Amino acid sequence: MNLKGRDFLTLKDYTPEEIEYLIELAAKLKKMKKDGVVEQPLLGKNVALIFEKTSTRTRCSFEVAAHDLGMGVTYLDPKGSQIGKKESIADTARVLCTMFEGIEYRGFGQEIVEELAKYSSVPVWNGLTNEYHPTQMLADMLTIKEKLGRLKGVKFVYMGDARYNMGNSLMIVCAKLGLHFTACTAKQYFPNAELVEQCREWAKESGGSVTLSDDVKEATKGAEVLYTDVWVSMGEPEEVWKERIEALSPYQVNKAVMENADKNAIFMHCLPAFHDLKTTIGKEIHDKYGLDEMEVTDEVFESEQSVVFEEAENRMHTIKAVMAATLGAY
Repeated sequence: MNLKGRDFLTLKDYTPEEIEYLIELAAKLKKMKKDGVVEQPLLGKNVALIFEKTSTRTRCSFEVAAHDLGMGVTYLDPKGSQIGKKESIADTARVLCTMFEGIEYRGFGQEIVEELAKYSSVPVWNGLTNEYHPTQMLADMLTIKEKLGRLKGVKFVYMGDARYNMGNSLMIVCAKLGLHFTACTAKQYFPNAELVEQCREWAKESGGSVTLSDDVKEATKGAEVLYTDVWVSMGEPEEVWKERIEALSPYQVNKAVMENADKNAIFMHCLPAFHDLKTTIGKEIHDKYGLDEMEVTDEVFESEQSVVFEEAENRMHTIKAVMAATLGAY
């Protein structure tokens, strides 16, 4: 499998075989790291990390993975570059690709990372946009494979707002890899109809399926993976909290939901999660709306069925695989 020179913008652009290859490569690189094997096949190369939205897991994953591969890293935070302000996206891309072997972008519209890729002569990687989160998908699939031993045929349920990057990307990767994907949410939060139809076509080829449901009991019955995300994403206005809480509270992942699922079901979350009052936003929401927990209860989050921290670790191993493959190290 030769992915050298490829951008990594959305899994819509990757075949099931290419996605599986990246997951397998990540598993190999993870084992090497656990075994203390140090290889730096990209020694002397450098990557730029553009973060218009800050992050803990994505930044740490890219930096540690790059260092493990031997690369230098330059981090550009929201105030650290002129991208889109004093310098166009196209000009930024044409400057950075003369200095770096790869460029990561985490921020807002998908059109921004697409334009960076259009004008860059080196691979561009999507660390998150409003529409897609492809690196998270690889980590999620690797985690499921480690915990359940397979991907094909797994009954996967995503609960919450399914219109944006997580709902879109999970539906795409499940459809391509043969999982049975269900978006369980209020009807106004169903994913885009055109994307649903495209995913159903991919699912026909892979043996998977795509289902939309607003019935929690029916959708989660026998589920092997229960997945959720925060109800309000970074960058959205504060006033949407009331609307989301009212609409999405019935779709909280709690003990009753887990008991309705398969007895060996796992709980997943891309993090950060509002499962207690130990965050500033969590306290603010509690004071305003009286909630102690939001998209997932603390009981589920801290349970033995929760694999959220293994999932978070796998961000680094899968991001390492993406950079290594697209830069021609493996």
